Amino acid sequence: MHQHSEPNILYFGTPVVVISTMNEDGTPNLAPMSSAFWLGWRCVLGLGASSQTAYNLRRERQCVLNLPSQHEVAQVNRLALTTGSNPVPAFKAARGYRHVHDKFAASGFTPQESETVDAPRIRECPVQMEAVVEAIHHIADDDEMQRGRILNIEVRVQRVHLHPSILMKDRPDHVDPDKWRPLIMSFQKFYGLAPQQLHASSLSTIAEAVYRSPDVDRARMAAMA
Repeated sequence: MHQHSEPNILYFGTPVVVISTMNEDGTPNLAPMSSAFWLGWRCVLGLGASSQTAYNLRRERQCVLNLPSQHEVAQVNRLALTTGSNPVPAFKAARGYRHVHDKFAASGFTPQESETVDAPRIRECPVQMEAVVEAIHHIADDDEMQRGRILNIEVRVQRVHLHPSILMKDRPDHVDPDKWRPLIMSFQKFYGLAPQQLHASSLSTIAEAVYRSPDVDRARMAAMA
């Protein structure tokens, strides 16, 4: 029998994303998060409205979504209790956060120039997606205590960079899930994936091309302009 429960959080497991954005003074900011999901070449990001990343996204309207593998867990963890906001918001200070301006130096990550946005990519991350903001929505505005505190930010990916080590042999547009080992956060702790798939998937009989989004062609045309 299932048991009634009231977990404080519902983070059942999603990939870690390190978002790189540009601060108002022209320096880069890095922020690890895991409240993200993709539909085609669109991604939805759940962020606190008072975070430095949220400020940067609203102002600059662009970012890079860097996906670390299991191998980059130490660098990600160095960013975990840091914030680009100065002064540190009271609620973050109470949780042990400290202000760090140079997130690259603090984490040990290496900046890499992007091609379509100003924010840098993270060289060590096997997946890097340059993106632009398309829409910003508020979450939980029906609740007085949460109103204005959480944002749902929709971004459109316009350039994808993948390390050859995670690609299928002779198929550069296909990620090999047997090689890709994303860093997963589940209930505030880091995990990885099993070394092989657990069961054959009926869904995998559908060609990936069926799901191709018009945003892919849109991104290609933008690159040619």
